[in-house]
Amino acid sequence: MRIPQIAITVFSVLSIFSCVDKNEEKAPEGQAAKPNIILFVSDDHGTDALGSYGNKVIKTPNLDKLAEEGVRFTNAYCTSASCAASRSVILTGMYGHATGSYGHVHDYHHFSTYDNVRSLPVLLEKEGYETARIGKYHVAPEKVYHFQKVLEADPRNTVEMAEKCKDVLSSDNPFFLYFCTDDPHRGAPFQSEPWNEPNSFGNKAEGYAGVETVTYDPKDVVVPSFLPDTQETREEIAQYYQSISRIDHGFGKLMGMLKAAGKADNTIVIYISDNGMAFPGAKTTVYEPGIKLPCIIKDPSAKTKGTVNEAMISWADLTPTILDMADIETTDVAFHGRSFKEIVGERSPLGWDEVKASHTFHEITMYYPMRVIRNKNYKLIWNIAWRLEYPFASDLWASSTWQSVYRKHGEYFGERKLQDYLFRPEYELYNLDTDPGEIVNLAYDEDYGEVLESMKQKMKTFQKDTSDPWLIMWDHDSSLQGTGVDL
Repeated sequence: MRIPQIAITVFSVLSIFSCVDKNEEKAPEGQAAKPNIILFVSDDHGTDALGSYGNKVIKTPNLDKLAEEGVRFTNAYCTSASCAASRSVILTGMYGHATGSYGHVHDYHHFSTYDNVRSLPVLLEKEGYETARIGKYHVAPEKVYHFQKVLEADPRNTVEMAEKCKDVLSSDNPFFLYFCTDDPHRGAPFQSEPWNEPNSFGNKAEGYAGVETVTYDPKDVVVPSFLPDTQETREEIAQYYQSISRIDHGFGKLMGMLKAAGKADNTIVIYISDNGMAFPGAKTTVYEPGIKLPCIIKDPSAKTKGTVNEAMISWADLTPTILDMADIETTDVAFHGRSFKEIVGERSPLGWDEVKASHTFHEITMYYPMRVIRNKNYKLIWNIAWRLEYPFASDLWASSTWQSVYRKHGEYFGERKLQDYLFRPEYELYNLDTDPGEIVNLAYDEDYGEVLESMKQKMKTFQKDTSDPWLIMWDHDSSLQGTGVDL
């Protein structure tokens, strides 16, 4: 019997539709599917230790591939070089001095965000996103930073972490995955015996199940100029590199699973760190090694591949940018940062030449508020508690890198005098074009008086605009202090 031509045509059309990938996200009629978002945050990883940022020793092929397929920012900054304080900014778009997130959350430190703040995961959930987190959390309260799913895995085993995310990656709804490793944070115990043994940075002799162990010879590592080139420093950097290679392996696993789930073409992937490497002179400071960080973004919908972006952005910009990428309007939420979605593909966009930083605590015993303005090539640091000796994070003080100089009463720690590291002037003004190491303080040079005053005015404006209580330290300005009466 001859089959009518119309029947053949209908059968063919139905066959085509039946072959459509069932993993493709279905959007409402007339509306594009919202992108999935993965925000991958490492712990204490600086730009010093990534192949795509110029390190020719460390092996980070998967993260380097992300840079090849996306955009690598060269002037991206956290706003506080401390884990919890930085993460609060990442997830709220607001400086910690305005949200109560002054320092660490855990143990007796107990800093916590005000409960009226609305965070990124809460705002995304409201718009239909499935939100999930895995690994380091380090923010509070849970009501403010609520995720629908909390996944459990060893935060040092990034392959295991990736595997636990399988159901999220296969979700029928658009998802937001907050993937936070403990690597390459220093490992416990922080104080070794003997004192000159390098910290483990979470590495184990037996390695981690499913993770390729990549080791480094201390003689081959790159010692940044702000650190002393001692055997102890080199041994610790070798451990630090090994921990980062473990991150890279897990990141590669996660990307492979994303592709297998059919979601790679509709998922924005962002790689950042919370602060710089866990060495004195970087973490807990507002010098460049502490706050200038990797930021790599791959947005499959954008026409960017292997692009370098020189815009000055900060972690205060991340929440508004991610919401903008998800096409979510938030006119009822006031962020301190701004979306950089529209300039992602540009190399040197206009109007992106200033960032601010605000550090108050790390551990509760480390009161040392600092405020920072970087405008183009100039950077001003205001050490509000400058009469105090600069406080140390417990893990950095115990580090063999620090002790290798301190125990021998050395004059210099890297390029900086040990005395200058411990005791700082009220103002530090640097020209980063001519002095990238931040060694020559111009704040007390008469030739830079106008620059100093201009930067001070910018800082005061920043503090007023962001309701910084430490504004009172300028001539006892109490305009933000209120009446002191609970009405």
